[in-house]
Amino acid sequence: MGRVRIGNAFSHVFLVGWALLTTFPLLWAVVSSFKSDDEILSDAWGLPSSLRFDNWVRAWNQAHIGRYFLNSVIVVAGALLLTMLLGAMAAYVLARYELRGMRIVYYAFAGGMVFPVILALVPLFFVVKNLGLLGTLPGLILVYTAYSLPFTVFFLTAFFRTLPTAVAEAAMVDGCSHWGLFFRIMLPMARPGLISVGIFNFLTQWNQYIFPIVLLQGPDSEKHWVLAQGLTALAVNQGYRGDFGGLFAGMTIAMLPVLLLYIALNRQVQSGLTAGQLK
Repeated sequence: MGRVRIGNAFSHVFLVGWALLTTFPLLWAVVSSFKSDDEILSDAWGLPSSLRFDNWVRAWNQAHIGRYFLNSVIVVAGALLLTMLLGAMAAYVLARYELRGMRIVYYAFAGGMVFPVILALVPLFFVVKNLGLLGTLPGLILVYTAYSLPFTVFFLTAFFRTLPTAVAEAAMVDGCSHWGLFFRIMLPMARPGLISVGIFNFLTQWNQYIFPIVLLQGPDSEKHWVLAQGLTALAVNQGYRGDFGGLFAGMTIAMLPVLLLYIALNRQVQSGLTAGQLK
């Protein structure tokens, strides 16, 4: 019993320390977004004397974070919708139907998870260019979708295999079609897994930097920049100008959607990750 208590105490101390190490930089960035440049440079760890919301206004308007934020929302929303729809359909077929060549298709998706993205950048650039989608948001949406599909199919295939077959058989006996079985019965039953993989895809796509840098090229491409590119430009410009308050405000604006989404759906993520194990 004594060893168990010591082990539990050590694990709790480690987890608390890890939580502080993770959350402190985020809280520091949020607090610094309300401080003046003098306060950031002279008292980096102190609290602001007053809440300076003009830092946020300056970052949103003058640094064009608002426009980049909207572009990111459009790209991620479109890519996430396509990824979840196509990924769920492919995973359902791979998990519930016995057809020739299914194993090869499954391993092809699984192999896509370990393929280095850096090796595909040059051919991907010319493919998107030949399609006439270079420097456009639709082209970026399609690339995000293709990049996220392997993990989505791999995750959801295992999840669909844990769902009870009796419900599907009963629905087919009652005259339900294959499309109706998927959209009306199996897809709602897979909601925990869909939420979990959807959040992971959202985090990956929201923080994506390599693909926008490579694919958003050409004249007037700046108006199509996403938030990752905008933050990089903001870090360079505001750093030379000495506007550190605006820089921290832009960083906080970029972090808020991710933090709010994870806090709101934290329980669903945990239930989705453990549903297959409990089954």
